[in-house]
Amino acid sequence: MKTATINELKKELGTVPHAQLVELCLRLAKYKKESKELLTYLLFESHSLDGYIASVKEFIALEFDSLSTTHLYHSKKTLRKILRITNKHIRFTGSKQAETELLLFFCQKMRRSGIKIGASVQLANLYQQQLRKIEKAIESQHEDLQFDYRKQLDALTYI
Repeated sequence: MKTATINELKKELGTVPHAQLVELCLRLAKYKKESKELLTYLLFESHSLDGYIASVKEFIALEFDSLSTTHLYHSKKTLRKILRITNKHIRFTGSKQAETELLLFFCQKMRRSGIKIGASVQLANLYQQQLRKIEKAIESQHEDLQFDYRKQLDALTYI
């Protein structure tokens, strides 16, 4: 079976009646947790980006509070989990501002967590990769926001 392209799906969805469209969305949400989370964001939280960013930051902070710093292996696994969840929420928003703020917050929490980032090549690479992602996201922002975000980024670049 060949999968339809986005353009083909868009045209077909334009012809579907409203009630059937609702059923299709509910059926999609029923089978995949991530689809349900995305639908929840789009319906209930997309109108307030700042509120959504604040709630994701709160979640990240809670995850960092449960981070074990005694074993580097467990710390790496937990950091990758937190980053995976953070990136999922960034994809939901589709906003460079949200990407910048959430990744800056992640890196700040990572620096303050007490983990020796330089002790592990993988952690150092993960941290540097996030800084590069932040730099790219900052470049597409308005000049005033760029200045504010660059100040925060500069504070993070010195390990």
